[in-house]
Amino acid sequence: MAEEVEVRIRETGPEIGTGAGGAARVEPFAVALERHGLSLVRGEITTLQVNTGYLCNLHCRHCHLEAGPERTEIMSRETMEAVVSFAQRFPFRAIDITGGAPELVPDIPFLVEGLAPLAPRLMLRTNLSALSGAARESLLARCVAHRVVLVASFPSTNPSQSDAQRGAGVTETAVAVLKKLNAAGYGVEGTGLELNLVSNPVGAFLPASQEFAERKFRADLLRKWGIAFNHLYMFANVPLGRFRTWLLRTGNYERYVKTLTEGFNPSAVEGLMCRTLLSVSWDGFLYDCDFNLAVGRPGGDRKVHVSDIRELPSPGAPIAVGEYCYACTAGSGFT
Repeated sequence: MAEEVEVRIRETGPEIGTGAGGAARVEPFAVALERHGLSLVRGEITTLQVNTGYLCNLHCRHCHLEAGPERTEIMSRETMEAVVSFAQRFPFRAIDITGGAPELVPDIPFLVEGLAPLAPRLMLRTNLSALSGAARESLLARCVAHRVVLVASFPSTNPSQSDAQRGAGVTETAVAVLKKLNAAGYGVEGTGLELNLVSNPVGAFLPASQEFAERKFRADLLRKWGIAFNHLYMFANVPLGRFRTWLLRTGNYERYVKTLTEGFNPSAVEGLMCRTLLSVSWDGFLYDCDFNLAVGRPGGDRKVHVSDIRELPSPGAPIAVGEYCYACTAGSGFT
């Protein structure tokens, strides 16, 4: 097994902690896999994730991409056309549009229209506040028409906790948008318009049980604001980008890294999203996942543009890993 892992797992780039400045020294992720008799390689690719760029109206503390209003990296119309052409060549079961805040990218309606017929399930990720205002009405109408699944970030049903992560007053705006989505049929039983929420912890700890958290969110949102939704997904924060900076500044870095490594769950490896997903960057290059995109680690040995792809990576192909992968395998995992 040791020889298999050495050949099939690529691990590059800086470790989470190298011991410098008191940071935790971490067992390489590939070594942890080997110790548990595991390998992390490609399965059948079923999902295409499209990152439309780093422009966002918020400065969320947990953002691994350091997205914000000042970022200028957004997907061009030309790259969108290349992504649509790529999706036409291969039978993806799901396509996931993410960012940044995809709603703010000027040609996002074109991307939604182009991708909607190409997969049974098209998802659009939103921070909710970027969907507010009259300027987003036409985008919402397109989402309804194409039965786009909305995946909305909503960290906590406690406004003070949520605002601490995302910015003052953001929860109030998000609640107003959720009510608007419910009015359009999203999250309402029998409409077929799916509204799912995503919650990341507001501090340096692992998320609560997803089953328990969903029950609490459902009860709180209904009681406080009369809001309904379909599912809640709980994800650990990845120690990259702005969240890494916050951990270091507040002295929580070493403890959080220790929490992630001690929470390593071998059972989560089989279901990791990188086994079945390809991620496309705002400028059209392929990565194994959005976290490898964040640190600039392309899939394979070099950067390849979607317009140059003639076949998908085959099952058994290697996946680039780093110590931040511990966030995807801690507790219930990040699937």
